[in-house]
Amino acid sequence: MLRDRIDPELQAFNDAVSADWRKHPPLETLTPPEARAVAEQVRARWTKGGPGMASTHEHLVQTEKGQIRVRIYVPRERNTPAPALIYSHGGGFTLFSIDTHDRLMREYAAAGGFTVVGVDYPLAPEAKFPIALDLVTERVRTLHRDGARFGIDGERLALGGDSAGGNFAVSACLRLRDRGELPIVKALLSNYGGFAVGCSDEAEAEFGGPNAVLARDESYYFFGNYLNHPDEARDPYACPINADLRGLPPIFLAIAECDIVAEHNVAMAQRFRDAGVDAASKIYRGATHSFLEAMSVSALAREAIGDGARFIAHRLNVA
Repeated sequence: MLRDRIDPELQAFNDAVSADWRKHPPLETLTPPEARAVAEQVRARWTKGGPGMASTHEHLVQTEKGQIRVRIYVPRERNTPAPALIYSHGGGFTLFSIDTHDRLMREYAAAGGFTVVGVDYPLAPEAKFPIALDLVTERVRTLHRDGARFGIDGERLALGGDSAGGNFAVSACLRLRDRGELPIVKALLSNYGGFAVGCSDEAEAEFGGPNAVLARDESYYFFGNYLNHPDEARDPYACPINADLRGLPPIFLAIAECDIVAEHNVAMAQRFRDAGVDAASKIYRGATHSFLEAMSVSALAREAIGDGARFIAHRLNVA
């Protein structure tokens, strides 16, 4: 039974989150804006507490698609520009925000000693592929060029994210590589990245189903929101599992064992290594999709955050 394989602290977290979701109408009956409002409420209590920052700055950035929020977390004051992790939140391209992931980004900043830049990219289905990807990529290029204005060292940047955000981290690097700009990014962090649509029958039977944190039908729903047409699932910028990964920077993949996308993440880790990329990966036994959000109650989540923070700090030469 899947429940018996899940870490007890994470199971308690999942039960609490599920109970809060049940106070609202089923997700499939809600419009995307209604679902986002519920998601913000359900996740709100899990963003409280955690480390304080020396300073936090939020900026509205004007883009061709309108304004987006960018939040900068500075864990300690420096006399020189700081290295930075540019982080994209998860949520199936459809849900969540820099508010739902506020504590997670503060935890990374505090644990690694680097600045974290959260990008509140536009959500699907209103913003279809590749709108959000383009905006994440452009923020990387902008911080490389103008980072000093925000106290950031544009020569020491990393890209990261969870779930859909892990997709953006890898896809943005692919975009930069194919434009000849890849040296901008020194390292990658992917937490249970969403690299492909759906999953195998075996993964759904073992880790999916109606009580799972993420099931196959939800994967189809989220990618259906993001993609303009099912054929785009073959586009390596939309589903990086199809990509030529040669030349990408070092990556750390945090893989949740009890997760339908674990099989894709294990495959991606090997594909990175086969492509000559310095790829570190770790399977967190008993972890489910989105387990990092349980950081306030889960030792396993805190372990994974520490692992990722140390990897990025080492690659960015954080002093």
